[in-house]
Amino acid sequence: MILKRIIAALSASAFALALAACGSEEKQVLLEQREQTQISLSWWGNDVRNEYTIEAVSRFEKAHPGIKVKCSYSEWSGYEARSQVQMVTGTEADVMQINAGWLSQYSPDGAGYYDIEKLADTVDLTNFSEEMLDYGRRNGVLNAIPIAMNAETVYINKSLYEQYGLAVPKTWDDLFAAAKVMSPDGVYPISGASKSIWLYCIAYAEQQNGKHFFSDSSEIAFSKDDLKIMIEFYNKLVSENVMPKVEDYQRFNLENLVYAGTIAWVSDALNYNQATIDAGCEVVAADYTVSDGMPGGAGWYAKPATLYAISKNTEHPEEAAQLLDFMLNSPEWAELQGLEKGIPVSRASRDYLDQQGMLEGLQYEASLVMENTDLAPMNSLIEDTFLIDEFIAACNLVQFEKSDSDQAAGELYEKYKEKYTFTE
Repeated sequence: MILKRIIAALSASAFALALAACGSEEKQVLLEQREQTQISLSWWGNDVRNEYTIEAVSRFEKAHPGIKVKCSYSEWSGYEARSQVQMVTGTEADVMQINAGWLSQYSPDGAGYYDIEKLADTVDLTNFSEEMLDYGRRNGVLNAIPIAMNAETVYINKSLYEQYGLAVPKTWDDLFAAAKVMSPDGVYPISGASKSIWLYCIAYAEQQNGKHFFSDSSEIAFSKDDLKIMIEFYNKLVSENVMPKVEDYQRFNLENLVYAGTIAWVSDALNYNQATIDAGCEVVAADYTVSDGMPGGAGWYAKPATLYAISKNTEHPEEAAQLLDFMLNSPEWAELQGLEKGIPVSRASRDYLDQQGMLEGLQYEASLVMENTDLAPMNSLIEDTFLIDEFIAACNLVQFEKSDSDQAAGELYEKYKEKYTFTE
């Protein structure tokens, strides 16, 4: 104990001597280092996202020498599992990247995250429209702010379509017509992973019945007959070689020219299509597929790609707010992030990227397609893996002739009723 006191006294004396020997600017630096506040930041991402985020944090710390940021990051599945534990135990990071569905999961009453509007003197909310901020509100409380918007989007290998004398498809009929021309060569006009095709079939069904899958009260609005429409449409897409079964989907078949198109998020435009582009093909973001005469975007949904939130348990809300504002609105962060997480919602960041000539490429084209349609706000429950897996299982029962569509739809309806309430 005596030794610790001696060491502490010596340290204090050394700091005082160093301070006395410095000029005014150097004194300020020493004082800021002495009084540094530590906050934490967590996110998920690949190596590219991790590298630029770490560099951006370094820029923040240089601009705010009184704040030290402890970083925590991993790929998605590890991040999701760890975040579940942290949110339950109250050990989450001060500032965190969150998935849109987490707002309903962890903050249905708006009390699960810090109210960012209380920090409006630090976080410049004027860069965001009320429509965008509403995506981050729960029970009227601003829990999070979107980084960028996202939607499942149709990407078409225009070069491959043109080889077959075909235009970029706009309607469902266009896809079935393309399949008749392409399938003799083993080429599929479109493709997608399970969630993408689930939403694709919902879009088709909503265009037929004129209602959303979920009602405003988060009850399932589809009837057994509506589920039957989805099951029959999925199996028609597969049986007529418009697309492979979702279990057979392999992303590398895009660059191998086995798939002439795919459904994927705006934020994943290059993850799915860059190799095809590098191979010399022209890939375009196509219009949302609709039935003849339907308005563009009917049956399709938009959501925040991801959001940033502040922990309700933070001991340093002001410092956390400074970091949040830097991440969302500063040119320093925008320069490094570019379009990696989508087209920024923040007006300041978007204007900076525009001035630097960085708003270009496939992902930007996809975002313009998304903005030029009246997409419905996505209810995060529609991404429930239970709904998706049971739907695909029902489709397979019909595909392998173990059931007919009417029976499979009835069984699917009963399974959904075990977890969800229906409006009917």
